[in-house]
Amino acid sequence: MFSKLFGRKDAALAAPALPAIRNVTLGRTVWLDTLAWRRFGGDTQFSLDRDTLEISAQGLVDLKDGGFVHRFYTDDHVMFQAVSDDREGQRLTDVTVFMPWDSAYPGGRADREAWAARLQARTFTAKGLPDYHRLWFGDEAEHQDPVTFWEDLHDDRDGVPDRRIFQTCMLFARDLPGDGRELLLAIEQESEDHEVSFEIMLGIPLEAGEFKA
Repeated sequence: MFSKLFGRKDAALAAPALPAIRNVTLGRTVWLDTLAWRRFGGDTQFSLDRDTLEISAQGLVDLKDGGFVHRFYTDDHVMFQAVSDDREGQRLTDVTVFMPWDSAYPGGRADREAWAARLQARTFTAKGLPDYHRLWFGDEAEHQDPVTFWEDLHDDRDGVPDRRIFQTCMLFARDLPGDGRELLLAIEQESEDHEVSFEIMLGIPLEAGEFKA
């Protein structure tokens, strides 16, 4: 018991600080300009019903190619995501807010194979949604391997991950009126204890002036 406690303390001391992305970090509130999606009216499926996000968990993904994904979660699984060229998030390249649309658990191998085929397809279809076309890698190829990575998830700011989730995912999109775009993130996620789920999230890109913390 004592070795575990002291081991945790040593790990916390050695861990790099959890990044704050333009003041967004675990334990803070993010304000969103709802016009980012409300301006599209009924043309968008994205329908977040509030303008503030209380961040209760934070995720970090090292893409191993010089890029990082910073994720900030609410208790009801809304996700504020920022992509940057550096771990500290000083050079942001993309900011999006995602809301959960559907979640399911596979019944067996056949379900996982069917989901994998949907992630590889040029077009993603789901009940109650319009078609979305593959955004990552473009939609020229009939099939495309999805992206895989580990996400370190934090419930506090000591810098030590509380859990890790392995994800296999693909990003799809559809055009909205004007210059708008709605995103669909399709994910197979597997916890360290091998629990697997399929997640569909809908997202709207944000400009720098459309959020603050």
